[in-house]
Amino acid sequence: MWPEAPGESAWGPGCCGVGRWLEFKARLRFSAGMRREVKELVLDNCRSIEGKIKGLTDEFEELEFLSTINVGLTSIANLPKLNKLKKLELSDNRISGDLEVLAEKCPNLKHLNLSGNKIKDLSTIEPLKKLENLKSLDLFNCEVTNLNDYRENVFKLLPQVTYLDGYDRESKEAPDSDVEGYVEDDDEEDEDEEEYDEYAQLVEDEEEEDEEEEGEEEDVSGEEEEDEEGYNDGEVDEEEDEEDAGEEERSQKRKREPEDEGEEDD
Repeated sequence: MWPEAPGESAWGPGCCGVGRWLEFKARLRFSAGMRREVKELVLDNCRSIEGKIKGLTDEFEELEFLSTINVGLTSIANLPKLNKLKKLELSDNRISGDLEVLAEKCPNLKHLNLSGNKIKDLSTIEPLKKLENLKSLDLFNCEVTNLNDYRENVFKLLPQVTYLDGYDRESKEAPDSDVEGYVEDDDEEDEDEEEYDEYAQLVEDEEEEDEEEEGEEEDVSGEEEEDEEGYNDGEVDEEEDEEDAGEEERSQKRKREPEDEGEEDD
């Protein structure tokens, strides 16, 4: 799915297949204006060259969600500066260090997924201290998770982190919104809900109006049918009156005929 309007998501080969990577690069190259409006970008399964993904630049000024799963990264030193980035997916790469660059290039990062990388000890993740807004960190399938008291030590090292591998300090699972990581601002969610409620109310009002109009049409058609029936009944009554008058006239005529015959005999 490619963005059709500013602010929409741009989906890469992770969703469309690696075969469309050339098309994606062309879009990145020739849509500089759109790059400044994109908020979500998925580049899963693309091929990085010397730690770089061609076309991924700091022109993505509004980017809040970036996914580069399984792209062959060994370092994130060449990551562009993305000040508004909130969630970064880096799982299933070969990253073993250089995490200090995140505080400089993604200072507002809240959710970081490093699962399936070559992170072996706590000193490697220590630079994440500088990410003051970091709320969720995932290190699944990294060697560091095999260390004794791994969870306890990570929470001590990174006190700002609320959820480690999907669970908090008390081993309570993170809510769905935190597991997913990318959550828009509450104000935007409230606005969306208000717009949806207004739309739903508008649809309901229109349906009620349609029902009322249908009811009025049924009443009018019922009155017309009654009028028509009354009109037909009137015609039948007139015909019956005419028949009664004709029979009365014939009866009187029959009575007069004998009298006329008697007068003729005299």
